[in-house]
Amino acid sequence: MKKNDDRIAIYSRKSKFTGKGESIGNQVELCKDYIRTHYGDRAAESSIIYEDEGFSGGNLNRPGFRKMMEAAKERKFKMIIVYRLDRISRNISDFSGLIEELSHLDIAFVSIKEQFDTGTPMGRAMMYIASVFSQLERETIAERIRDNMHELAKTGRWLGGITPTGYGSESIKSVTVDGKTKKSCKLKLIPEEAELVKTIYDLFMESNSLTVTEAELMKRRLVSKNGKYFTRFSIKAILQNPVYMIADQDAYDYFIKNDTELFSGREEFDGTHGILAYNRTDQEKGRTTVYLPMKEWIVSVGQHPGLIPGRVWIGVQEILEQNKSKSFRRPRNNEALLTGLLYCGCGSRMYPKLSKRKTAEGKPIFTYVCKMKERSQRSICNGKNVNGNTMDMAVIEQIKMLEDDKSTFIAQLEQSRAFYSGDRTRYEEQIASLKQEKAESEKKIEALVDSLTELGDSSARVHVAKRIEQLHQEQEAIESRIQELEGLTSRQALSDTEFDVLRQMLSVFTDGIDEMSIEQKRAAVRTLVRKVVWDGENAHVVLFGASEEDIDESVIKTHWGEDSK
Repeated sequence: MKKNDDRIAIYSRKSKFTGKGESIGNQVELCKDYIRTHYGDRAAESSIIYEDEGFSGGNLNRPGFRKMMEAAKERKFKMIIVYRLDRISRNISDFSGLIEELSHLDIAFVSIKEQFDTGTPMGRAMMYIASVFSQLERETIAERIRDNMHELAKTGRWLGGITPTGYGSESIKSVTVDGKTKKSCKLKLIPEEAELVKTIYDLFMESNSLTVTEAELMKRRLVSKNGKYFTRFSIKAILQNPVYMIADQDAYDYFIKNDTELFSGREEFDGTHGILAYNRTDQEKGRTTVYLPMKEWIVSVGQHPGLIPGRVWIGVQEILEQNKSKSFRRPRNNEALLTGLLYCGCGSRMYPKLSKRKTAEGKPIFTYVCKMKERSQRSICNGKNVNGNTMDMAVIEQIKMLEDDKSTFIAQLEQSRAFYSGDRTRYEEQIASLKQEKAESEKKIEALVDSLTELGDSSARVHVAKRIEQLHQEQEAIESRIQELEGLTSRQALSDTEFDVLRQMLSVFTDGIDEMSIEQKRAAVRTLVRKVVWDGENAHVVLFGASEEDIDESVIKTHWGEDSK
């Protein structure tokens, strides 16, 4: 990368979108004004802008910041300018490391508000001092947040947002000593959902298995609030949520044993009400939610009725912990060619399941199994499995037959090429648009969550909470669509060069198939085949360019069933 000693980088950050005050746009304009004053209009216009909106200053794990530091290592600019010091970081350790790294790269750092410039020794010293106060401010904010949690824990009230299965949210009023009316929220029982929660706990205690519990719920056609089948992950979330635990003697002893911070006395564990646990998770944008140890929790007895006795809830946690060491891990490497391409007639994907047997050539024998059949234990789908070795060979033979007619073969390759250059581009544009829509939704949710604390006991809290829940549901739908589109593009993401190599390889497919590696065979199949559908008797091979209506015309006639060899 060409070194550029003339350009200046501007970095701006804001924890949430507001469109006013020290917004991203305002920070950038103030930085440009500074550059114009000290370095001229040309420097201001050629400045490189890096932005992070909706990210905390607690650490440096931000996309815009990371991109800026990668550019710094390539010497794309000579200086970084920020409006204020804490726009970079509130953590003194992170900040000190950053200044050292920039010094090593010979890149200056300027903070306009504090008038610090690392180009001078005094500027560097003053900046370190300021960063100490930034960290102090951050730690003070964290203490205030925890103090607020303590106050909330004393009341045992619900904070709003998406309610757990089994409960809804209702507003309650109280009158203060000075005659003012206060409003807050508490959880109210939804009887039919509460029975479903009890069923989930009963099934898990009987089976000690998330998989068996998931299958039994499917057999009984029991679904979640949004009408979808429960997954092992959603079941586990219900089983781990202390909101369902009855505040009894067992619960009290359990929290004391685990050094949990309790804001309810022993007498309040009345064997009737449920538990509210604050500070259970550490959530930060850009990474997976971290579940905190129990000694970090802040626990009180809630105003809602509990559902699960303390000893049962505790027993469930012990089983879940024991099962961690016995988790099933599917082998990553296998001989299957159609993974990701093969679908059952019910619409679910089929995946390879290895056996301990081997073919005459010494290759492992495997079977393609319907995922829905496995999850529901045959209650929703009971289609036949298919011999994987035989199925893969039959698809290869179909491609060989296609190659016999060169004109048809070339035409099919061009259909695939059209997918790479046409549909794939359209999919990627849709993914980018959906990700932008998701990011905007996340900003709205964060702004609404922050507003809850400002609203206090206002009646508007209920409406804000409903809007948050609605946005969460919209986000789930967007994420589902993103995953679907990414699945279509990721396995087809070939460059023009790679496509041409495959085209040449496929031109000698019949003669060269035996010499190909398993990865080359997979690539070859995926170049021509969009999907394969197994209906229990026949395999329908759908090539690129074919419509779903053509499925009956592209059939491999077979009678492979569960006992096929």
